Amino acid sequence: MMPIFVVHEHNARRLHWDLRLEIDGVLKSWAVPKKPPTVKGVKRLAIQVEDHPIEYADFEGVIPKGMYGAGTVKIWDKGKVTFLERSPRKLVFILDGKFLKGKYILLRFPKAGEDAWLFFKG
Repeated sequence: MMPIFVVHEHNARRLHWDLRLEIDGVLKSWAVPKKPPTVKGVKRLAIQVEDHPIEYADFEGVIPKGMYGAGTVKIWDKGKVTFLERSPRKLVFILDGKFLKGKYILLRFPKAGEDAWLFFKG
């Protein structure tokens, strides 16, 4: 079965998007402060956050106040992911969703912090 991806629009303390890629049985996750890029030439900061279970891909709803991530979560995009390259510093993959289509890259960006990556369309 082909791995999935999901992008949650998460209106918590600040509106951001959570990019989640199915890798090794979990959803590896990155918080993206601005809307994910749909065209080449646009780069977004992506901060790696904790892994989520695969079942979380279908979650939409409200996380109650006082809980981690409190706020409204809805699915912004979802589809299949095909990995072309996987290393600790770089992920290259094809997304096949409604808004995110084509080749994408996540590249570690240590100047911005230990968990910082750049996310862009390749």
